[in-house]
Amino acid sequence: MNPALFVLEDGRVFRGSAFGADGSAFGEAVFNTGMTGYQETLTDPSYRGQIVVMTAPHIGNTGMNDADPESDRIWVNGFVVRNPSPIASNWRSQRSLDAELRAQGVVGVAGVDTRAITRHLRERGAMRVGLFTGDAVLSDVDALVAQVLASPAMVGASYVDDVTTRAAYVVPAIAEHRLTVAALDLGIKRMTPHRMAERGIETHVLPASASAEELLERGVDGVFFSNGPGDPSTAAHATELARAVLAADRPFFGICFGNQILGRALGFDTYKLKYGHRGVNQPVQDRRSGRVAITAHNHGFAVDAPLDRVSETPFGRVEVSHVCLNDQVVEGLRALDARAFSVQYHPEAAAGPHDAVGLFDEFVTSMSGVGR
Repeated sequence: MNPALFVLEDGRVFRGSAFGADGSAFGEAVFNTGMTGYQETLTDPSYRGQIVVMTAPHIGNTGMNDADPESDRIWVNGFVVRNPSPIASNWRSQRSLDAELRAQGVVGVAGVDTRAITRHLRERGAMRVGLFTGDAVLSDVDALVAQVLASPAMVGASYVDDVTTRAAYVVPAIAEHRLTVAALDLGIKRMTPHRMAERGIETHVLPASASAEELLERGVDGVFFSNGPGDPSTAAHATELARAVLAADRPFFGICFGNQILGRALGFDTYKLKYGHRGVNQPVQDRRSGRVAITAHNHGFAVDAPLDRVSETPFGRVEVSHVCLNDQVVEGLRALDARAFSVQYHPEAAAGPHDAVGLFDEFVTSMSGVGR
């Protein structure tokens, strides 16, 4: 196989083999601990601007299909695996992972020690990286590091406009239509409106540029803010929209990026985690019930809200509803004087465990008797 390089901004270099498309790619190096769900990971818009390192050693076993993508394309900037499967063995497989990466122009590196990379990122923190194949591997390493250092950093990065839908669309309810939700697409995954459709919700997915009037038009029972990529401090318009929803006292549910936006709308700050949470095995505790759920995560930023008290905000009292048991990072917010709540993780479970899917039922409850 052709040689390839994985070059971190601090000068650490891993040598491997070209995988997927040829060329160079740059982004923030992050690791995902999921043993399954690589197709959902690749097509999650929240990974825009990042190069994903899979810690599970064998990736590609089940190939790729047209049923499981969470969007209409691969969004990762690059993909790094230890042992790509030489065959795709699954009755649903339509093509190999390598063929899909090549078709979509996504550069990859295989044959590197992904556990060593993960340990390095845990110790030093997420950082920029470059993937190089072809003639670039013959270049001086210092010159390659300089290219990496010239690439955009994640702090201050705004990617929502890249991933949001260009036009509004509707995901109809399955069976009886009970409620209507306006969903702000900050990088929404396909499974999310499907989970709402299963509960009789018709979801109107709107571009991130939508106005408050569009979100709150007559007949909308609640508002949902999706996951998405980049630094939440750059999403000023989305934050103002969240404030408009709170001021209108309309039921609000946000996940991942949507949780961060709700936090900023309430007056909290956000900050970048050292290396983030990405995988399908994160233990999160509901602080009200004490129940622990194993959850799917993909976030590098978090809300800076106090764990030891109820906070007074311009929209009333707010508490931290959920925390990650690994590091006590805020994993959810609940407004006590408004109909708004959010979580930092992915209850739609694509991919991931289904422990938290009941949050969609909680959203339905919050909308009961509103607008209809």
